Amino acid sequence: MRTYWDIQLSDRTITKRELAGDEIAKAGRYLIAKQLLERGVAMVDPLSPANPLIFSAGPFAGTTFSNANRTSVGCKSPLTGGIKEANGGGNFGYALGQLKIAGFTLNGASRDWVVIHFKKDGTIAFDDASAYLGKGNFEAANLLYKKYGKKKVALALCGPVGEYQGLLAGIAYSDKDGRPSRLSARGGVGAVTGSKKVKAVVVDMDRAPSFADVKKVNAAIKDYSKMLLADGIVQNFYQKLGTAGMADVQNYMGGLPVRNFRAGQLADVSAGEQFKMGADYIAPLNNSRGGEQTHACMPGCVIQCSNVYADASGKEVVSPVEYETLGLLGSNCGLTEPDDLAQLNFVANDLGVDTIETGGTIGVLMEAGLGVFGDKKFMADVLAEIGTGTANGRLWAQGAARVGEHYKVRRVPVIKKQTISAYDPRVVEATGIAMMVTAQGADHTVGNLPRLKTRDMDLESLIGQSLVAQTNCAATDSLGLCIFGRSVTEPNVPFIVDALNAACGTTLTPEFFAWLGRETLRLEDEFNRRAGFTEKDDELPSFFYEETLPPTNHVARFHAADVHGMYERLGA
Repeated sequence: MRTYWDIQLSDRTITKRELAGDEIAKAGRYLIAKQLLERGVAMVDPLSPANPLIFSAGPFAGTTFSNANRTSVGCKSPLTGGIKEANGGGNFGYALGQLKIAGFTLNGASRDWVVIHFKKDGTIAFDDASAYLGKGNFEAANLLYKKYGKKKVALALCGPVGEYQGLLAGIAYSDKDGRPSRLSARGGVGAVTGSKKVKAVVVDMDRAPSFADVKKVNAAIKDYSKMLLADGIVQNFYQKLGTAGMADVQNYMGGLPVRNFRAGQLADVSAGEQFKMGADYIAPLNNSRGGEQTHACMPGCVIQCSNVYADASGKEVVSPVEYETLGLLGSNCGLTEPDDLAQLNFVANDLGVDTIETGGTIGVLMEAGLGVFGDKKFMADVLAEIGTGTANGRLWAQGAARVGEHYKVRRVPVIKKQTISAYDPRVVEATGIAMMVTAQGADHTVGNLPRLKTRDMDLESLIGQSLVAQTNCAATDSLGLCIFGRSVTEPNVPFIVDALNAACGTTLTPEFFAWLGRETLRLEDEFNRRAGFTEKDDELPSFFYEETLPPTNHVARFHAADVHGMYERLGA
């Protein structure tokens, strides 16, 4: 059994309901889409009290089941105007699972700023948050740990940008070492938290939850870890290089965003140029300094694709430096040195902002002539203004689309008003198609195929592969699993479903996995239709069709009319 909590913030009333069986298995992204659609949220003002904020943990949360402790959070996005599910690592979902909490919904808005404390005695406290307001996430976290106990709780934080409802804001979770640096980052979910005046959610740690068949679940935990540790992609890519290794891949392929998507390659390594913004350079540098290039973002994860980046003196600068940050806050803004990026990355984490949207926004500011590509001081000044909430800072915190509109910039790399992830759709075409069509706004995690060679493929083949990837990613997101385990999860669906049955006491068949993914995609698509989205919202910005991208000199091949409606091809 698991408990789901509905919290009315206006009067602090609480309703609890017990979940059992497949109600526990149908979590995360699926649960969010189903609840938002059923509650008729599509037409509400996303920053009004009528927009619920939903948190969900997967069926294995609270255990050491590798990469199964992600936390999904969802709402109507104030950035895109459509549906949003953003999930993050850390120990927040782990703590929810240990208290046997399947999830909770924050309804309405609080009159005063509040810290919500889930206690292991089964009660909730609403504590005064005034002592934490206006502070960066690291200072706020330290103060919260002093009050609640660092080794005893997990945190979800609304940073200072979320407080004033800046649309760059995500929700920051504490990692396994206590850093508030793992984010449900995209779509402005932190702004919705701020609109509800919830500064933090604190969850007590306890012990691993019970399951229908504890022996089988424990055996599955061990077997899944063994499969991951034996997998070539996990061994040779994620554990060796981490997500930063994708920067080397994309720089080689020519799909890396460089200077507001003007080029696809920062350095021609085949001609002997040094590329410093990828793991081939960063990993040995970081290891030589005493940093950690292999680091788990959540308890129990054996993939360990995260890192702790150290400076030349061996002092920790930031954790983590991920590929998307290298791409959007780094090369997209013209940076060429990882030390410069790491310092800005820390500031972004302290503010609790999405580094993809922030990097896209700064790139648009540079495009507008307010700064020069590669100027780290300009970038630091922008972050400082966003952090303190000056007039300019509040404007810039509204994201790339709105900033581009304000400054009348033509080249703004967004889809559905959300910055395109670090895969140029002119080269990484299958991922580009997923970012075009998804109800989530431009988000690579909905169906990333970053290495697929597509130029010899026709549209039908690409759509087919994209639908498979999107379905699998939606199912993975709905089970609280990390998509970086896909190379093991997807070939072993019967194993995963058997583990679900042992955990939840269900009799699900392997077909459940694909059903869960397909149904999630359909629900999300229906939400956006009700919110007013049409075919034109799936189009790439015009410059992707008009400007060739060096070094491949490709332009985008596919328009909205080619991909819109592709979810109608999903089987029953």
